[in-house]
Amino acid sequence: MSLAYFALIVSIVSASALEFADAKFGVQLGTMAAALSLLAAALSTRKADYEHYVRATSWGRWILIAIPLCIAAQLAPLPLGGAHPIWSSAHDVLGGLSLGPITADIGLTVNALLLALAAISSLSVAILVVRNRGRAELVLFVLSGVTAASALILDLHRLSPALAASVPHDLTTTLAGLGLMLNLAVMQLAAERAETRHSLLRSVAIGLCGLVGALVSAAAIFGFSGTSSAIAAAFGVVLILLILVIRRLDLSPLAAGALSVAALIGAAIVLTFLFDKSSGPILLRLVPEMGTETKAALERMLADTRWFGAGAGTFAAVGRIYQSDAGAVLSTPSAATSVFAGMGWIGLAAMIAVSLIVLVRLFLGALQRGRDSFFPAAAAACVLFALVQSFAGPGLLRPAAILCLSVIVGLGLSQSVSQSGSR
Repeated sequence: MSLAYFALIVSIVSASALEFADAKFGVQLGTMAAALSLLAAALSTRKADYEHYVRATSWGRWILIAIPLCIAAQLAPLPLGGAHPIWSSAHDVLGGLSLGPITADIGLTVNALLLALAAISSLSVAILVVRNRGRAELVLFVLSGVTAASALILDLHRLSPALAASVPHDLTTTLAGLGLMLNLAVMQLAAERAETRHSLLRSVAIGLCGLVGALVSAAAIFGFSGTSSAIAAAFGVVLILLILVIRRLDLSPLAAGALSVAALIGAAIVLTFLFDKSSGPILLRLVPEMGTETKAALERMLADTRWFGAGAGTFAAVGRIYQSDAGAVLSTPSAATSVFAGMGWIGLAAMIAVSLIVLVRLFLGALQRGRDSFFPAAAAACVLFALVQSFAGPGLLRPAAILCLSVIVGLGLSQSVSQSGSR
């Protein structure tokens, strides 16, 4: 497992650092590291590791298979009648068979398929290699450090625009939100270690590092990001506090359920208010303001999207059809919009359903966990932040954010069952 563990760390750090540096091979290196970690884990997996993986993924192993299969299906010959209108128009003009790939760009969809496989590989390997508590702590430290560094970059750029001008701000915003949850988990780790007679000096040092990372991330997400991103991060923080209150007060299942329902109702009210603030398609209501022509083009594009979309990862290719100016580029306003344009209603509904299933699984795991509940709690908060943030910006389309989130979910799932598995 040592090689798989090392390759997992490399995939996180390399994908993030090289994407910050605008290196063209950052995605490929991160994907290859994820593939290497999966191969190494497969070769060194023991029976106990396999049983642990089965327990951690008992909530829905079908998801790990269904996601890449749905993307791969867009590359196979399918009836084009239910696909994007561009295919029926092309068929009417050119004639020919009414069967074929429903993706508008085979190369972009293949890239999306490879990235999905890399994300699933990272999640699976994380579940296996962080069974060990020491490794889980180090992975948490690496994730919190990478995300806090991205938040610091965003802070420096906002304070002085000449600094880090070329860094993708959508990525730094997303990683800053994840960094806030992760560094809060580091602070909880330090507090828990101090309570269990670990070295007080080491616990204080870890807690201070987590505090600095949390402050840097909070400044980036609450001070220098949009309202929607700030509210998404606030949801994650409230979820961590909710889990902490339920555990510290040792509430009964009935009281914990009532408190959770109250929090859910409050979140629904806030989201309803956010979506009602602006008009137009729901997918465009949380994104930053855009030009009238750009918004009209996006609305036409969304109106034409059918159940199966135009192909995963093909937003840029399809966008060329709808852009009003030949020299303009129709950029993706949010990750949810890209998923909807690429995978249709089915893909968007599946994204929301999978996120909610994972969120509930991590939330229950954090409440049922004895020690180290901060692992699944932070992962649940990150998933909640990512779900709301996907409607507010395109940062979650970046490979670095996808790989980081995959490892975070794997870390939370693995540590939510470790104690029960060791009994």
